[in-house]
Amino acid sequence: MKLVSWNVNGLRACVKKGFYDYFQSVNADIFCVQETKLQKGQIDLQIGQTYQQYWNYALKKGYSGTAVFSKSGAGSVCYGLEDATEPEGRVITLDYPNFYLVNVYTPNAKRDLSRLDYRLEWEERFRRYLLALDEEKPVIACGDMNVAHQEIDLKNAKNNRGNSGFTDAERQKMTQLLDAGFTDAFRHLYPERTDAYSWWSYMAKVRERNIGWRIDYFLVSARLESYINEVYMDADVYGSDHCPVVLEMTDF
Repeated sequence: MKLVSWNVNGLRACVKKGFYDYFQSVNADIFCVQETKLQKGQIDLQIGQTYQQYWNYALKKGYSGTAVFSKSGAGSVCYGLEDATEPEGRVITLDYPNFYLVNVYTPNAKRDLSRLDYRLEWEERFRRYLLALDEEKPVIACGDMNVAHQEIDLKNAKNNRGNSGFTDAERQKMTQLLDAGFTDAFRHLYPERTDAYSWWSYMAKVRERNIGWRIDYFLVSARLESYINEVYMDADVYGSDHCPVVLEMTDF
């Protein structure tokens, strides 16, 4: 089973920058996107009839939003966390026979940290939500989680300490989630690998010099660890300031 997660930073723009080529070449069983930045009817995505499409739109135009494209239709779909009216389109949960798939675009604390309190409250809700699902069956959660967990998850850890996405509080929330029974699939296979990133600033030469952050994840219920075959960032794929992250698992 192959799963892909990609923050496309505007799906309509990404389509003009090679999205279809990558989508076809990677041939994922489940393809998750975040930050679609569109409303219903604003795109006719040409990905063929093989894939079922699931969309969660933000109420605010041109903002946030998530989608999942799946070869196998889900038994049921939930939009949002415990509150299905969540207005920013940040979560989609698909119920498959053997697992739950959760696609998430975690709120950013903002550069001035003005949304940090909201972000931390969100993290509490998100952890409770995943734990409730995990009581029923295993969970695969993916998406832009807007945090570099460890110092090796970003290029300039010392200079970014305390900045949005690398505050102690945000990092601790990720630690708490993992300690609650989830596994960072990439770090499970590559606990000490450095220079492996999924997001780069648009500033000149930053991506070329690989001055990046790893803020896009696949987290799996700990009991699925043995089914993880490979996890990698497709860092040579452009079209967004993020690159796709790929998880390959043995069927279970």
